[in-house]
Amino acid sequence: MTTHSFAKITPRKIAIVGAGQAGLLLGCALLHQGYAVTLVTNRTAEEVWSGKVMSSQCIFDQALQIERNFGMNQWEAQCPNVNGIGLTIPTSDGKGEMAIHWRARLNACAQSVDQRVKMPGWMTEFERRGGDLRIENVEIPQLEALTESHDLVLLAGGKGEIVNLLTRNDARSPVRQPQRQLALAYVTGMERSGPFECVNFNLIPGVGEYFVFPALTTQGSNETQACDIMVFEAIPGGPMDRWADVKSADQHLDVCLGILRDYLPWESERCANVQLTDANGILSGRVTPTVRNPTLTLPSGRVVMGLGDAVMVNDPITGQGSNNATKGALHYFDAILRNGDKPFDKAWMQSTFDGLYEGYAEPVIRWTNSLLFPPPDHIVRLLATAQHAPRVAQRIANGFNDPRDYGSYWFDEDATDAWIAQESQSRAA
Repeated sequence: MTTHSFAKITPRKIAIVGAGQAGLLLGCALLHQGYAVTLVTNRTAEEVWSGKVMSSQCIFDQALQIERNFGMNQWEAQCPNVNGIGLTIPTSDGKGEMAIHWRARLNACAQSVDQRVKMPGWMTEFERRGGDLRIENVEIPQLEALTESHDLVLLAGGKGEIVNLLTRNDARSPVRQPQRQLALAYVTGMERSGPFECVNFNLIPGVGEYFVFPALTTQGSNETQACDIMVFEAIPGGPMDRWADVKSADQHLDVCLGILRDYLPWESERCANVQLTDANGILSGRVTPTVRNPTLTLPSGRVVMGLGDAVMVNDPITGQGSNNATKGALHYFDAILRNGDKPFDKAWMQSTFDGLYEGYAEPVIRWTNSLLFPPPDHIVRLLATAQHAPRVAQRIANGFNDPRDYGSYWFDEDATDAWIAQESQSRAA
């Protein structure tokens, strides 16, 4: 684990409500630095393992490196690698042909570990490092009790009424309603595609998106297995929005496969022998992209701070949710250590979150939200150029690792067209 140069202080008491990517990672990292950490969640490790899938997480190298540095990469050796990004846009005539298609390698691999595997493992690791793990529901009285006994309380749960007490920041949340009907399926038996494993993105104009990538998931009561995660993003009310009347896991998968047959025959061909990993390997719903204000003042006047999905919820279309949570955990970790013996007051909380949002999250959120709307002409030209310009394709692909790079061209038509022209001249030379 990477060591930090912060001065050693008297161990302080930190409480984290929520056992997800951000909360567990931060809790384990603080324990390693000598902090006394309490983590409160409403499900046991066994309940998480045997429950429904929670996400379609794909974590890219920068975030994976944070896990490595904190000694939290327990599944790296057995998890399939994602070595590239592929992009396909079908022709608009409905004939099932590709108008744009390319694949590009990532500079370093990505991985996806089912949260039903990861969170139970991290809960075990949290207790192994000396953490106090409590299984209970948390409402205002429990938050009040935690703030009485701890120096800092972080609310890291991404769902539920308690999280909604963190108010929406309208200025930072320009998207006001869900832009996609989401559905995913964890499957085995999918045929491999291409010379290296990719996140294969398929963008169907006016209909929605489909992407698929390899992952590691549960098998039985305590084993793991490789799988693929199929993710559908349907424009609400459109021809791909077909899950409203689904009553069973098998019916859910049938709807997914029917969409592939109708719109993406090259993906359908890979799925002739797929089957669900388990009856709980499905999920559907809608997400409103939201940035919340990071502090909650309790009736006592004491203040709780939001972390991870509790304060920033992205649409999964760019696969940045777990990456944002991981980088957010590191940002909070550094800020907590820098704060030393000083109070974790409301000003510190706001400043810490603003540093994360302005320094990293804002450009990621802006890029993610942009993909929920029809692409401007210069982006279509760029994606088409990438078919014949490997350097363009590779830069676009590696932006998933650090999406801040998109800020230098994605939103600027002149910058994009200048880059396209430069690449065209380079190929002609």
